[in-house]
Amino acid sequence: MKGKNLRYLDDPKKTPSATTRAGFLLLEHFSLPAFTQFLDTLVTANLLRPKLFSSRTFGLQDGEVTSDLGLVIRPDARLELSALKDLDLLVICGGYRTELKVIEALNSLLVTAADLGLTLAGLWNGAWFLGAAGLLEGYHCAIHPEHRPALAEISKVTHVTSEPFVVDRQRLTASSPSGAFHMALEWIKALHDKALVEGIEDILSFEESRYRRIKPSPHISVSAPLKEVVKLMDANLEEPLEMEQLAVYAGRSRRQIERLFKEQLGTTPQRYYLELRITEARRLLQHTELSQVEVLVACGFVSPSHFSKCYSAYFGYRPSKEKRLVK
Repeated sequence: MKGKNLRYLDDPKKTPSATTRAGFLLLEHFSLPAFTQFLDTLVTANLLRPKLFSSRTFGLQDGEVTSDLGLVIRPDARLELSALKDLDLLVICGGYRTELKVIEALNSLLVTAADLGLTLAGLWNGAWFLGAAGLLEGYHCAIHPEHRPALAEISKVTHVTSEPFVVDRQRLTASSPSGAFHMALEWIKALHDKALVEGIEDILSFEESRYRRIKPSPHISVSAPLKEVVKLMDANLEEPLEMEQLAVYAGRSRRQIERLFKEQLGTTPQRYYLELRITEARRLLQHTELSQVEVLVACGFVSPSHFSKCYSAYFGYRPSKEKRLVK
């Protein structure tokens, strides 16, 4: 390993690289795996080439923050204006249960960070907070599938993709821990070189987790065409695609798509698409402050009566009876 990793080290004759300073804002219920995947790439880079990166953790308030795994973290400091001047990158660390709520003080800090030229990143649903601050306009971005409609609703000019991560100029976004890892590698490669990234990958090689909605039985092989159709559905919940459109975009006939769903998932594409939209609607009702009308629009339902009928058929009660879990 020593001989192999020598090629990742800087030539001692080169001028030493300046330290890139990264800050991580840990929101309540942030994804600990996504955070550690990103942080681990920086730590490993420093093992290969010392002092390339420094890192600090921040909270919105003083005190501890609870991660999605229930582990309590005490950030190094509270995020304030003075701290931004000592950073090159600010990463907003969200998670599945992180409440999507506009925080004016955070918006102000994020706008100031952008004005100062910081690169801004979002993990899991961290992109939502960048969008809420108006900092994703004209950018492509990635966000966890559960939160795509919410981001599309609050930042309509943002290009929300179905990719696991996106690096678009000074905006970095990732939708999963695996996406956070690859996003960090892409960012590091732009700052330094491919050889360093290869060194990090050699050390941190692991079997990637796949954060997908498709969960077939172990005996069923999900084909690439089916995955592509589901990706299209996932990325178009607010304005559902017609079967003919799905077929054209996926390069398959309607009959082929219907056969794939029946053979591999035991359902119809129409039923699967409805389940994606109705379960997203439930998440928005439970974990956001969006009204019922805003939720039904975000999930592609044509009227309150149609939405209520579908919701009742799927969950056994009307959407108005759904329990709100936001504080």
